[in-house]
Formats: sequence, C-alpha cells, structure tokens
Amino acid sequence: MLDDAHAFWLRAPGRGEIRPVTLPVPRDGDVVVRTLRSGVSRGTETLVFRGRVPPSQYAAMRAPFQEGDFPGPVKYGYLNVGVVEQGPPELRGRTVFCLYPHQTAYVVPAGAVTVVPDDVPPARAVLAGTVETAVNALWDAPPLLGDRVAVVGAGMVGCCVARLLARFPSVEVTLVDVDGSRAEVAAALGAGFARPEDAAGGCDLVVHTSATSPGLQCALDLLAPEGTVLDLSWYGDAEVRLSLGGAFHVGRLGIRASQVGTVSPARSARRSARDRLALALDLLRDPAFDVLVTGQSRFDQLPDVMERLTIGTLPALCHTITYEGGSACSP
Repeated sequence: MLDDAHAFWLRAPGRGEIRPVTLPVPRDGDVVVRTLRSGVSRGTETLVFRGRVPPSQYAAMRAPFQEGDFPGPVKYGYLNVGVVEQGPPELRGRTVFCLYPHQTAYVVPAGAVTVVPDDVPPARAVLAGTVETAVNALWDAPPLLGDRVAVVGAGMVGCCVARLLARFPSVEVTLVDVDGSRAEVAAALGAGFARPEDAAGGCDLVVHTSATSPGLQCALDLLAPEGTVLDLSWYGDAEVRLSLGGAFHVGRLGIRASQVGTVSPARSARRSARDRLALALDLLRDPAFDVLVTGQSRFDQLPDVMERLTIGTLPALCHTITYEGGSACSP
C-alpha cells in the first residue's frame, strides 16, 4: 500500500483528480504515515477548489505540505489523521495528526506529526486543525466571566468556537445562523441558537465565521457599546460591504481579525504552534465534537465530493474521507 500511494489534486478550478504518487525514501528522523481519515475544511478548500484565492494571498495561503501553485494544479489540504508505519520506535504504530493534504500515504519529518490521544477516534481527530483555530481565536479575544457571546456562522469553525465557549464558566453563548437546522447542532454543543433576525443584542463579544457581508454586519449589530467582533472568516477575493453609519462610531465598536497562521500574540511568548495543536487534540477528548462529523466518502470519490460540497448539493459540517474501503455516507 505504501509503495502505491495516491493523492487528490486540483487540476484546474472546479476540476479535481486522483494522481499516483511516488513516495520519497525516508531519511533519518522521518516517518511514513498511512492515512486513516482526512477532513475537508469546507470554507477554505471550496474557495481553493473554485480558484478564488487572490494572487496577493498565494504565499499566505500555502498549506504546510502543499505541492503546486494556485490556482492549479495544486495539491491542497491540511486535516489528515494516519498511523505511523515506519519511523522512530516511540511513534511506530501510533495514530497521528498532520497538516497534510488528502493522500493515501506520505513521508514527513517526525516533528510534523502530533500523536492523537488514545481515546480520540480518527474521525473526530480530523477536527484538530479547526479546534486549533478556535483555540487561537480565544487566545486573541477571551471572554470574561459572565459575558454574553454570540458566534455568527455555524460552520466547522463557528461550531468549534461555540463548543469551547460553552465550557467557560458563566459565559452565555449563542450560535447564530440562517439555517434553522443548526439549532440541534447548537444544543449538542451546549450553546443556544438563534436566526439572525431573532438574535439578542448587547453582546460583550461576537465571533464571526460566516465569511459573508451580511454575517459580519449582523455581528456588528449584536455588539454592546465598546464591544468587539472577532472575525475568523476568510473571504478569498470576495468584496465585503458594511454599513457603518449606525452604532459603529457612537458605540466605539471594534473589528479584530484572528488567523491561525501564527500563534496569538497573547500566548506566543509561552506557547508554540506545536503546543497549540497538542492542546486542540486534548480538547477533542470531548465527544460533543462528534456532532460536527456529518458524513464520509471513500477517497476515490473525492473529486466528485469536492464539486458537490462546493456547489452545495452535499450539505456538511465536516465531511471526512476514508482510506480503507469505507462506504460513502448518503447525502
């Protein structure tokens, strides 16, 4: 299996394919990993699939083990869980997470993988990169005791943020989304739910993850005076329009960006990116995150799956890819 590896490539915007891969000969300190599951980061990966990465962001948006260049051909992805087949004795046979694209097997330095706790199943472990984003966001703008917080956008990132917020003592968190079916997901995560038109204002903090102008406007409208919107969205080349003639200035409202590419300045002197990822995997011991894994498909179906996720005919929060003959989940 390891000598006959295959990878998913974006051949051109809107067209994916499976390609054979020749693995490099492992060097001292390398590990050979056989993939068990990978996850599709729906927001970022569908933007990449559509060719919507602006040229000015080509360098910033490179994944750690990306091959090729935007807009394509490019091998892209970063939610990969596998088992170490070869490598240092302490890693051999261990389940690990790696920021690697969708590929059946791969060779990376041992330092590029992080051991998954024994009680975290592979399907849940693919969320590690997303939970890491949520950890970094809450380092950027942590709530205070008793705060009212809204999370606008109930996708993968928003739901992970909501679950972590729900574990803060005396913090009231509401997940806000246009899709009413997300109410059940919010309940499973321990959060309240509201549609945008029904959401209560006066929030001390609003986390925005919808990657839309209406979503960001809603986030601003929900703030109490002196409050801050923490924006985790990545908009690609889409233009963002806001109305700032209302409470924005008189209320001294703020918009702050959060991005996982660097460790939050609030913790960078004491925590590394590796520490942050290990924390994310430890937090995934929480089975509540299972509600976010909403479907699975075989690796050979990935070109069609990416197209369907991009155009919206395959609804999903986190859609996972299996590598050992698992059957596709009905959409």
